[in-house]
Amino acid sequence: MTSIAIAVVLAVLGVLAMVFGANDDSPGLVLVGLVLVLGGVAFGGRAIYRLMQTINRP
Repeated sequence: MTSIAIAVVLAVLGVLAMVFGANDDSPGLVLVGLVLVLGGVAFGGRAIYRLMQTINRP
């Protein structure tokens, strides 16, 4: 479950970076935020997939 929490924190940090980058007119910070969001989604998806695999074992 800690992996899912880490993924949520990454996604939140990414969204905040994108918002602050857009307000400050900084395209690099928006790109970093986008990468953080995508990484958080991938990390969380992988964690949920592994969790579902362990639940469905016979």
